[in-house]
Amino acid sequence: MTPFSAAVAGLATDVRLPDGDGPFPAVLIRTPYDRARHRPEACGWARHGFAAVVQDVRGRFASPGEWHPYENEAADGAATARWIRRQPWSDGRLVAAGASYAAHCAVVLALTAPGDARPDAVIAAVPALGAADTAREPSGVERLLSRAGWWAAHGDRRDSDAGALDKALAADPGLLTHLPLTGLPERLDRDLPSWAGLWRHRDRGRLVARAAHAAMPLLAVGGHHDHFADDTVELWRAWGGPSARLLLGPWGHGLAAEPGPGAGPAHRVRLGELYVRWARRALGGELAPGHHGALALGGADLWLPAGTGAELRTQPVRLLHGSAFTADPHRPVRSDDLTVPTGGPPDRCLLATPPLPRPLDAAGPVRVRLRATADTPSADWAARLVALTPQGTAERLAVGVARRAEPPGREAEFTVGLGRIARRLPAGTRLRLEIAGHHFPAHARNPHTGDDPMTAVRLLVSRREVDPDGVALGLHVLTSRPTPTEPAKEILR
Repeated sequence: MTPFSAAVAGLATDVRLPDGDGPFPAVLIRTPYDRARHRPEACGWARHGFAAVVQDVRGRFASPGEWHPYENEAADGAATARWIRRQPWSDGRLVAAGASYAAHCAVVLALTAPGDARPDAVIAAVPALGAADTAREPSGVERLLSRAGWWAAHGDRRDSDAGALDKALAADPGLLTHLPLTGLPERLDRDLPSWAGLWRHRDRGRLVARAAHAAMPLLAVGGHHDHFADDTVELWRAWGGPSARLLLGPWGHGLAAEPGPGAGPAHRVRLGELYVRWARRALGGELAPGHHGALALGGADLWLPAGTGAELRTQPVRLLHGSAFTADPHRPVRSDDLTVPTGGPPDRCLLATPPLPRPLDAAGPVRVRLRATADTPSADWAARLVALTPQGTAERLAVGVARRAEPPGREAEFTVGLGRIARRLPAGTRLRLEIAGHHFPAHARNPHTGDDPMTAVRLLVSRREVDPDGVALGLHVLTSRPTPTEPAKEILR
């Protein structure tokens, strides 16, 4: 392999060329996380005959300029793509690839660049599609903990400090309770001018809305336990290119290196090898048209073809306690604790199903229909689904938060979406459904005043009532015995 560095569009760029005579197809990875961390990945691409180009985005690590997340990537990516195609070692074919923020760089290049700069194929893993997409749930509720961690580590700085928030929380465990939340930079003793501006972004779905006009193949890779799982699936569904493939495993944001609950030996996938094989077929025009993919069924150690038939079924739930409860933002229900208080006034409505009489394969979106009342003008409704196994363990399956603005005391009917699950639940499992007013610190606390949770300085207690007869838990359940498949078969078809 031949490595060298260059300044492309003024940005620090590393190139690794395969052994032998070119020209070669190229892979472009643009990252804010230090291009040096991608050297093993770049070497892998080069060993398989691809010229690997890895670039620090503007304002990060060795690249000059100012770092403005999600603002400069379209223009800088287009300039870099044109440079690659002008090189004597390039055969003109280009794959844009990346994970998380780097996936945003790849997707925005594919969907916004002029024709001469567009890649010929896209690999988008756990895609962080935009500022609003990462900062907010589809309902608009603020993802506080994950964004505070990311901004503390990477925001408004040239390098990164991955443990910045953890260190700050160790020094002040109540760090995220201080108001207003836009004042977090002062409590971190950091200059973070972009933090307050992040929360002005509410335009989720801008890239997904453009995906119908895509003109090249897509490989979308995600994890059921990743914050961006729904965005990964929506990008795949909306993609209008000649072919789209989806790989969704029982993983977190670190993909196969971060197995989640329900992962088994069959779910260990050599993603690098699969990416190379898919890229070759995509560039060669050898992929079948249409949307295909593989979906891991956690707890069953198998894969299903994406799109395997499932029907929405309502699961019976009965009230345990708390049809009337208090949502107190000074003592919120915590996202990092699955224990339920047994004494004192209830802080959530608690319901449960009977033990499952037989194994149940749930694969698809989860939703909860509610009929409920709040005595404040603004209220969040956090729904958390927990599996209580026959062995006595509790496992979080899905969470969703909806924000409602109703006249105080008016009963309303609405649905809370809890994202997607793909899990085999063994016989004897009970499903516990919690309805609360907060899910903190994963999500910002609704102050119940009608003020923006990020700028609010005053918190009110909110009294809630849930009609147990109006609660409906809907799961998508496989309608027949699943037919296993292999990920490579579905991705490379």
